[in-house]
Order: sequence, then structure tokens, then C-alpha cells
Amino acid sequence: MRSARRLVRGHMPDCTTKRNRCAHLRWLVPVVVACALIASPGAARADGDPASDVLATQPVFLPQDGGIPVAQQGQLTTLAQAAARAGYRIRVALIATRSDLGSVTELWRQPQNYAAFLGQELSLVYRGPLLVVMPNGFGFWRPGSGGADERSVLRDVQIPSGPGGLATAALGAVQHLAAAAGHSVAISPPTASGTAPGSTDLVAIVVFAIGAALIAVAWAASLRARPPRAAP
Repeated sequence: MRSARRLVRGHMPDCTTKRNRCAHLRWLVPVVVACALIASPGAARADGDPASDVLATQPVFLPQDGGIPVAQQGQLTTLAQAAARAGYRIRVALIATRSDLGSVTELWRQPQNYAAFLGQELSLVYRGPLLVVMPNGFGFWRPGSGGADERSVLRDVQIPSGPGGLATAALGAVQHLAAAAGHSVAISPPTASGTAPGSTDLVAIVVFAIGAALIAVAWAASLRARPPRAAP
């Protein structure tokens, strides 16, 4: 009987070892998920409102299908950053087509209603001026007032037709709004390649590499914590 018990005990799984292994690896799951989302920007933007995902961490939302020249993309991002440094922080969303609205397509060609909706979506991470540019007009939202005064400033800003029309209008609108708030900002000259897309890709690559390194270090630590047992 004692021999049988020793035999059964020798084949039972080591629960303590398994618990230690799970404890070392459990925290890796969020890291892997975060790295996957960063490496696939399209996945993070495939929900109800793509602009709210981007504007939570960046000053400008640029539609992928808007045909906006790369040079203008860089100009708009640089202008928003310059306005923030001057004391006028603003988020800008360019909406070129109905599909840019995700699942809220009923707000297409309703820039003011969409600006109010987007402001509520961002309220947990950003509470400040918000500009929406659609082919048929501007929308502006500012918590506490709705932005009626700022919308009157935008009446003189035209939205040209064509691929670069939205960006041209956005550049002029941000400049007018900042000036009305007492902050003068200049539009930088266009460059041949622009800066916005390349910088975003570089950040994603760096963050993904850091995440992969953390996973490798954690895995090595878990192996050291449970060295292989000698065969009986």
C-alpha cells in the first residue's frame, strides 16, 4: 500500500509549481494584448468612432481615404502643436466621407452635432476646444459653452473643394481660433514628405519593440523561477 501511495504521489501534478508558473505569466497577457493593438493601428480604429480613438492621444485625426496631401498633414499637426505651446490647446478632426464616422454615419454632413458627440466621447481624457471639418462646414465644441463665439469666428473661413480642401480649411480655422483667443500662430511652410505619418509609425515600432523585450525578460525570469526537475 505504501509503495502504491508513493507511485501515485510521484505521478500527481505539482500544484505549487503550476501556481508559480501562472503567477509569473499572468501579467504578461495585458502586455501582449497592448503590443498587438499598437502593432495593428487599424484594429484600434475599427470601433464605433475612429476619431475619438485617435484624438484621445493625438491632436489631429486625418481620414485615410480623404486624399489629403502628406505635406498638409504635416502642416496641420505642426500647427496644432504650435498652438498648444502658445497656450491654445485644440483637437482637430477632418471627416472626408461618411465612412470616417464609423458606426455614427447618421451624423454625416452634421459637423456641429458630430462635434458635440465627439466632445462627449473624449470628455474622460480631453476637455478643451474641438474642431470638426466636413466638406459642408465646421463644427466646434468647447465644454461649458458649446463654442457659439468660436463658430462665429469660423464664418469667414472657406472650405475649398478638392483633395486638400479640408486641410486648407482646417489650417485657416485653427489659426483664426487661436488668434481670437489671443494667441498668434504661424502656418509652417509645406515640406516634400511631411512628418505626421512617419513619426506615428516610428512610435509604434519603438513601443512594440519595448513590449517584446519585456515579454522576453519576463519569460526568462519565469524559467529561472522554475528550473527543470531532474528525471527520477
